[in-house]
Amino acid sequence: MRRLFPVTQETATAAAADPGREWTLDELADVYAYPCRPTDPQGGPGSRGPWLRANMVSTLDGAAQHDGRSHPISSAADMRIFGTLRALADVVVVGAETVRQEGYRPARARKEFAARREAAGQGPAPAVAVVSAGLELDFSLPLFTSPLVPTLILTGASADPHRTAAAEKAGARVIVAGDGMGVDPARAVHALAQLGHTRLLTEGGPRLLGQMIAAGVLDELCLTVSPTLTAGDAQRIAGGPSVVVPHRFVLGSLLEEDGFLFGRYHRP
Repeated sequence: MRRLFPVTQETATAAAADPGREWTLDELADVYAYPCRPTDPQGGPGSRGPWLRANMVSTLDGAAQHDGRSHPISSAADMRIFGTLRALADVVVVGAETVRQEGYRPARARKEFAARREAAGQGPAPAVAVVSAGLELDFSLPLFTSPLVPTLILTGASADPHRTAAAEKAGARVIVAGDGMGVDPARAVHALAQLGHTRLLTEGGPRLLGQMIAAGVLDELCLTVSPTLTAGDAQRIAGGPSVVVPHRFVLGSLLEEDGFLFGRYHRP
């Protein structure tokens, strides 16, 4: 990163050292480190409550995609932060439509973060958890056939049993997190925490993020503002039901490179 607009003493010190150089992966990992959430009262010794963060990109005029994909409005720096956030997470939660549109692949182990993950008690790579009501997924994709960590599927109790069986045959673990066809975001977070996944990262898409916001389970938003204009009718980063009272978040840090802004906002 070329600049860091700090809001803590730690980031201020790092920025003052040499504001013109590129930030290392270790420094980015420090900036985006998960907070120390209070111990989960239902967990055992040393347990921690879940923290759900989202990572999204938006153009100046509010588009979350161009031609149905986020890559055209991204950048090299955005992808470095994308990789850092994945490397810090226990599990990456993503909607089925985003899996189809973006061609999702399994998360990979990265040697740059191996020691950090081991120290945190994490495996070599995060699991991917796909949120899907209808389970209309291609189970022959590498996401299901060759992940380093078995892929999870969050669905409702009324999911098609034949599709459920197909998912399990492909090697995925199916988790029921809703009474009907859909998934209850709060139950999904709880179910993942019960599996030991407390550092949660969602990469959307907009419909899933909107549901999480409406359910009040989102703790943090990492937002890339792309210095581009697309017009058109592309979705915003979050869609679906609105909240009665807007949720006010606090700015934790703000990075800049080549006109791209990388903000980290969290609950007060």
